Amino acid sequence: MLKQRTLKDSFSLEGKGLHTGLNLIVTFNPAPDNHGYKIQRTDLEGQPIIDAVADNVAETTRGTVLMKDGTKVSTIEHAMAALYALGIDNCLIQVNGPEFPILDGSAQHYVREIEKVGTAEQNA
Repeated sequence: MLKQRTLKDSFSLEGKGLHTGLNLIVTFNPAPDNHGYKIQRTDLEGQPIIDAVADNVAETTRGTVLMKDGTKVSTIEHAMAALYALGIDNCLIQVNGPEFPILDGSAQHYVREIEKVGTAEQNA
């Protein structure tokens, strides 16, 4: 049976938002067993967390938008693809705005940074 995996260390990427033009920083952090993918909006009061699950998908027209209790985060699809493709099950992602930076429009930067920090097997 395969064990869950998380990142060995944190990493951050910085760039412009595709839809907002804002300078954004997204940070990927190790997370405990059975955590899943969670996205924390550090720019908002209370720093709300949105679970990256299908039930929280609010829109898919021009990118994937997650929403929970009125809090939204968008343009997450390349990061989610990289985490999934590299076998990461648990990750806390923090972003300082309403969307992830577009970077080069692919998952390449996320993959490179995940490979750099490495992954760790967990107990679950």
